[in-house]
Amino acid sequence: MHDLLATRALIARGQSSPADELAPCLERAASAAHAHAFLHLDAEAARAAAARPGVERLPLAGLAVSVKDLFDVAGQPTAAGSAVLAGAPPAAADAAAVARLRAAGAALLGRTNMTEFAFSGVGVNPHFGTPANPADPAVPRIPGGSSSGAAVSVASGAAFVGLGSDTGGSIRIPAALCGIVGFKSTQRLVPLDGALPLSTTLDTACAMTRSVRDAVAVHEVLAGRTVALPGKPLAQRRFAVVRTQLLDGLDLHVARAFEAALRVLRDAGARLEEIDLPCIGDLAGLQATGGFTAAESYAWHRDLLAAHGDGYDPRVRTRIARGEAIRAWEYLALHRARAGWIARMGDALAGFDAALSPTVPIVAPPIAEVAPGAGRDEAFFRTNALLLRNPSVVNMLDGCGLSLPCQPPGSLPVGLMLWHGALHDDTILDCGLAVEAALAAGRA
Repeated sequence: MHDLLATRALIARGQSSPADELAPCLERAASAAHAHAFLHLDAEAARAAAARPGVERLPLAGLAVSVKDLFDVAGQPTAAGSAVLAGAPPAAADAAAVARLRAAGAALLGRTNMTEFAFSGVGVNPHFGTPANPADPAVPRIPGGSSSGAAVSVASGAAFVGLGSDTGGSIRIPAALCGIVGFKSTQRLVPLDGALPLSTTLDTACAMTRSVRDAVAVHEVLAGRTVALPGKPLAQRRFAVVRTQLLDGLDLHVARAFEAALRVLRDAGARLEEIDLPCIGDLAGLQATGGFTAAESYAWHRDLLAAHGDGYDPRVRTRIARGEAIRAWEYLALHRARAGWIARMGDALAGFDAALSPTVPIVAPPIAEVAPGAGRDEAFFRTNALLLRNPSVVNMLDGCGLSLPCQPPGSLPVGLMLWHGALHDDTILDCGLAVEAALAAGRA
């Protein structure tokens, strides 16, 4: 599949058109392979957007973009993948991120499925079904979450861009499991207005794409800024390979793909240094009461839980309800502790262009192992914890992270994550372009 920039170039040369490119996207989105990926398709509006005069000259060129059900789209209800909000009134205006995509020429294809209220990295939804990961047509596997439908829409070719959110890995987890690119920017760079919150401290509006260069282009749209790309070669880059916790419990396929990726980078001249980051081990204690996500989600959901708690996914309801017991002093103390932790992490990563780790330690398990049902909760929560472990470090760091595929051809997807602290976005993206090119050359 062509990426967004290659398709935009075809349109610019007159070899295609936005309408020509939209037609197969709509066909894929409506196909049986996309069952449960979209909660609402808006083909008429997408065609109208692709037909706008001059749209081909805009950054997104009238190409298909999917929108996670977390974001307001004018005239549509925002249900966040939940049955309890199915009767919500239509949004009066687009969310800020949606408005920026629309202004940049996006053909908004429809609303994508997600973990209810974005509270899980697995991607299972008992209300509307779980979209199957396109990476394995033989075995229905989880797509990852919470931006599950967004990932499936991009990985399968229905959309060039999947708008989603990332609170503890909800962009990077499904990107890794589905074999695409996911970029979590520094939180403050993209406005969250019009997005239903999970954790106001950690939520980030961001996107999945088919390539790193597309991630750069989409981030520029969402953040309203130009990314500086000096194009430094890997031979001038210094990477930290973080041993503490982030390499624990890797399944064999992930371990082999990660080591192979590191070999490619070393062969390209990159300086790789294995380091310990003992402060990562402090996170469990810092968040022992449930952390920001439990406290802040409960504050938003308290009245809704009281009125419609039986309508929630029980796995989601249980995690939100933990916030009821968090006391004000504990919440304020967590903010102070986080600030100190960020400072210690910043000192440890000073001098490195990026840290490297597997995005997640496992490949996507079959949906049947974690689907709602008797006896599967233990497997679900174990899988969820594994998937969140590595990427959530970046959210607590108030940082930025990029997941890109690093698996051998023909095998289940594995994500390589490049990450650092706040406002290192341009360096991460510049490194990502070089890493992606080196991995592609290594597979050639």
